[in-house]
Amino acid sequence: MATYEYLCSRCGPFEVRLAIGTAPRAYGCPDCAGAARRVYSSPGITRTSKAVAALHVREEQAREAPTVVSQLPPRRKVQPHPALSRLPRP
Repeated sequence: MATYEYLCSRCGPFEVRLAIGTAPRAYGCPDCAGAARRVYSSPGITRTSKAVAALHVREEQAREAPTVVSQLPPRRKVQPHPALSRLPRP
C-alpha cells in the first residue's frame, strides 16, 4: 500500500492509501465528493531518523564506489551462552 496525495479545489489536500500503481489522476474528495487532482511530491525520506538517513547515504555511496576487501577480518572467539552449559550432553 502506498499513500497518494490529492488536492481538492474546495476542501484542500488529503491523502489516500491505495495499492501501488493503482492511483488514478483524479479521485473523489471525501468531504465534498468533488473531483480532486493528484499531487506529486517527494517521498517521505526527510521524515526518517538521522540513523536511517545515514544508512541510505552509505548504501548509495557503496553502490557507486564499493569498498574492496583485501584480506579476511580476524576471527573472533565466540563465547557460548551460559544457559547452554546446563543442557544435557549426548
